[in-house]
Amino acid sequence: MLSLSKPVILASQSPRRRQLLQDAGIPFEIRWQDVEETWPPELPVEDVAAYLAEKKAGALQATLQPGDILLTADSVVILNGKIYNKPENFEDACRILSALSGNMHRVVTGVCLLSTEKKEVFSEVSNVYFAEMNAEEIEHYVATYKPFDKAGSYAVQEWVGLCKINRIEGDFYNIMGLPVQAVYARLVNW
Repeated sequence: MLSLSKPVILASQSPRRRQLLQDAGIPFEIRWQDVEETWPPELPVEDVAAYLAEKKAGALQATLQPGDILLTADSVVILNGKIYNKPENFEDACRILSALSGNMHRVVTGVCLLSTEKKEVFSEVSNVYFAEMNAEEIEHYVATYKPFDKAGSYAVQEWVGLCKINRIEGDFYNIMGLPVQAVYARLVNW
């Protein structure tokens, strides 16, 4: 069990990140400030997730006390050099899943750990291979699971992951939104 003098401060509204920390036995509390998820257009797509995680940490940096460890994260789905964010609506979710169907995409999760003494920013990358999905399957998934709060319009732990992912290279939990093993390894040495 991880022994920390205080719980980690998780700056995330993601129920998946909360569940992953809870399941890993990492004590945490929630502190949140809304941050506009924008990035410089010249930034390479592989660096966007880490940039956004660091931006989220910066928004809460002034609230940190000695001994606090802030954890922020952001995940992006990249296909052919393009980022697929959270869908705007039903049609957009179907469009995104149609693009991912039958292709390999990358999930990059950027993480920032920040205290009053130091900061560490890193990214984990997982390659996800989707089987082909027809329009009926895509519409069923979007209507049933409503993946409107998920980058790439899907959750790996739901129907798409169970029935339509052929292969994963990398950390499964990274695809869920937090590379727990990499976070844990850094926290125990913080």
